[in-house]
Amino acid sequence: MDLKQVAKDTAKVLASYLTYQSVRIVVAQLSETNPPLAIWLNDFSTKGKIQDGEAYIEELLRENQDLGFRIMTVREYLAHDVTEFLPEMVCTGIQQANMEHRRQHLERITQLNWSVSSSNPEASIDSEPNLDNLSS
Repeated sequence: MDLKQVAKDTAKVLASYLTYQSVRIVVAQLSETNPPLAIWLNDFSTKGKIQDGEAYIEELLRENQDLGFRIMTVREYLAHDVTEFLPEMVCTGIQQANMEHRRQHLERITQLNWSVSSSNPEASIDSEPNLDNLSS
């Protein structure tokens, strides 16, 4: 496992997601101040490479430099504020989600075992094993 590569890939995905969130914020702002430009940016974003934040920014800068710089500024602001809390939130979230998955799995297999033993009383949990067939 190459942890550096995992970290690089994660950082790229996070940067792209923050670009997406920045676009949403700017579209919301523009819808109040300049609705035609908000519509243009929304249309551009649905046709562009929004999944790859860096390619999206490059494409937007060629089409509308002011919006490109505005989105980069919002993205930078989000990155600064979000990444401050992110490590703890991610670790806590994963731990809680894993615990919930384990709990649900345990409940599922316990219910399965209970339903099997209920339908077959001889396979009861409380029954003792048959030691007659063991040879010494």
